Amino acid sequence: MAITNISTVNLDNLPTDTRAYFNNFYQPALTVSQNIDDAILGYFEQITDTKESARALAGAVVATSIAQGINPMITLDNFKSLPAGELNNYLTTFLNFNRVGTSYLGINTSPTPNKYVARSIIP
Repeated sequence: MAITNISTVNLDNLPTDTRAYFNNFYQPALTVSQNIDDAILGYFEQITDTKESARALAGAVVATSIAQGINPMITLDNFKSLPAGELNNYLTTFLNFNRVGTSYLGINTSPTPNKYVARSIIP
């Protein structure tokens, strides 16, 4: 028998419900009125280059608004009132409200390396 430092896995204690791993994937479908959808989609179509990217942004904004308990039209009004050049920062922050801390959009983190590891690496 080989000696190893990896312990065995107790398969009886593993969760059988995969929804625990994909907590936002199996949420019920969100519905908004056609007017709200058209207004938000039209706004992003004016800003983006393609209809596909506008559709993706509009869907993400509607989903985040509803998840946060905010009327999507109020979110759209906030976007429209932003000064030029501020939308990217505000949109990134807004979409991160509904994301797990390990998968934030547009955030660069530079973790501090361990001092023992850093000294053994030649720059």
